[in-house]
Amino acid sequence: MQLYIEQGSSLQGDINVPGDKSISHRAVIIGALATGETVIENFSTGRDCLSTINCYKRLGIEISGPHEGVVRISGRGLEGLREPEDILDVGNSGTTMRLSLGVLAGQPFFSVITGDQSLRSRPMKRVTEPLKKMGAVILGKKGGGCAPLAIHGGSLKATANISPVASAQVKSAILLAGLFADGQTSITEPYRSRDHTELMLDSFGAFLNVEGNTVCITGHPVLKGKKISVAGDISSAAFLLAAAALVPGSDLTIRGLGVNPTRSGIIDALEMMGADIRRFNLRQNGGEPVADIRVRYAGRLRGIDVGGEIIPRLIDEIPVLAVAAATAEGKTVIHDAAELKVKESNRITAVARLLTALGADVTELGDGLMIKGRPVLKGCFCDSQGDHRIAMAGAVAGLVARGKTMVHGAECIDISFPGFGGLLRSLASK
Repeated sequence: MQLYIEQGSSLQGDINVPGDKSISHRAVIIGALATGETVIENFSTGRDCLSTINCYKRLGIEISGPHEGVVRISGRGLEGLREPEDILDVGNSGTTMRLSLGVLAGQPFFSVITGDQSLRSRPMKRVTEPLKKMGAVILGKKGGGCAPLAIHGGSLKATANISPVASAQVKSAILLAGLFADGQTSITEPYRSRDHTELMLDSFGAFLNVEGNTVCITGHPVLKGKKISVAGDISSAAFLLAAAALVPGSDLTIRGLGVNPTRSGIIDALEMMGADIRRFNLRQNGGEPVADIRVRYAGRLRGIDVGGEIIPRLIDEIPVLAVAAATAEGKTVIHDAAELKVKESNRITAVARLLTALGADVTELGDGLMIKGRPVLKGCFCDSQGDHRIAMAGAVAGLVARGKTMVHGAECIDISFPGFGGLLRSLASK
């Protein structure tokens, strides 16, 4: 599918965005491990989250929905999963695979998990190695480093883990495996990554302790089903926030947006660049901070340095941040972001190609990008490479580029943000 975008009028609107993908994944997984019913409202209907539902259905969990954004799960407790009759195919969802590896490591049965061509090429050893140390048997391509992966779990022992990268997926897999281990399992990161798993496990009744960048979990808790209302997805909203900051005359409000500080780095970065962003109506939703966000065009942004602790807080939003940098005054350097190389695409290379096609001045670094902003970009052909973040970044670029921009393979946007193209057009036509 092709998505055509042209430089247009200002973005105007007062909207909601789909439910948070990260929280939706975790709600299904932890709800399946809890006893009793879990009801999830405002569930993300992107393809990745539907993959998680299908995965846990195959593990014997009764799940209905999403019906009008509501999912109901009849949890069976920590010992309630059943050996699947077939291979667990999670499509393009790295979150489903990595978090489920932690769950499957604790199960006394055999399972095989795989995904699409893109996911089968992505590294899994950073997850499988600590799970093996806990006692799980995991075999796969490249010494258990790539899917398909065969797992036989059970009888896990608690371990202390130090991760060389700040990765919420690695951390979450270890914590979920820790539910089935005797004793206390810990994971220490160099920087704090998104903490949705910790917050949700705590709300379901798990025993956790967080000190700095270290999280400890005690095995064999009794998790109890509950009602969850999922906040709006800041990673999806980021593309609209950036667009409103870039297109003259824009005034956009997004309601009910999750602003967890471990995820809101994109707001911080845009503000450092000079964007006019206001948070109001701050409240708590199931332990997650939520706010309404208003962004108004305030002139040309300025280049900044982006690295260190902010990187894990905006790792998924770097493609659209790079688009903003391409039009900003001065130089932007994005570093400490080598993790981008192992996303749905090599996002460092993919973003560099997109910006080059737009006529921007960009240099690809080993762990990021150096971008010298220009006041004018030109419309271009954007090959999404099947990566939803690249496709949406290309669409945002098209709003500020002269001429027409065509995003090739735009159907991948449905992985996280169904209806994105239509919403973008409607906001630009008001």
